[in-house]
Amino acid sequence: MAPDDSSKEAIMSATFDALCERGYANLTMQSIADEFDKSKSLIHYHYDSKDDLLAAFMDHLLENFVDMVTGCGGQDPVDELRRMAEIVIVGGDDGHDPNDFHTALLGLRAQAPYDEQLREQLARNDERIRELIADIVREGQERGQFDESVDPEAFAALFRYAIEGTQVHGVILGDAAQTDEVLAAVDDLIVDRLLAGEEGGE
Repeated sequence: MAPDDSSKEAIMSATFDALCERGYANLTMQSIADEFDKSKSLIHYHYDSKDDLLAAFMDHLLENFVDMVTGCGGQDPVDELRRMAEIVIVGGDDGHDPNDFHTALLGLRAQAPYDEQLREQLARNDERIRELIADIVREGQERGQFDESVDPEAFAALFRYAIEGTQVHGVILGDAAQTDEVLAAVDDLIVDRLLAGEEGGE
């Protein structure tokens, strides 16, 4: 049974907190319940297993991510792409250490080859994010900001994996990763030069 909005938000928040604090390897239904201000039975009532809960959690993260990137709509396409890169590479403003969350998220993704339900959810998330990027590119082309010769889907794949790879690299190398340099390169080379043309963006 799907939880109501308030219960779902509380369960997702507890899952987020537990994942950041303990990492995927030590994540259990009990550790999530420890972060939940209601009974553990309520979590089990809505989610049959940890796998079911994590699939719902990944869907929840996706919706929050889309909201953070697009806001209330009508934003500048260049700003949306830059905001997306910043959220993925540096982290959002959710009050948690982004390094903790990115590390936990990498651990979660690493289970996908062995968990069909999780793999399918991650595939849906990836497709939705690439669709979002392609839509942003089309909007920029309609406004005359982006080069019309750029294929939105091809750009979406490049942009998606550039920022995702940078995030993973940051988790693996920590302070040794050239995160700031890559973020600047994404902004300059991919957004400005590739999308907006040789003269650059704004």
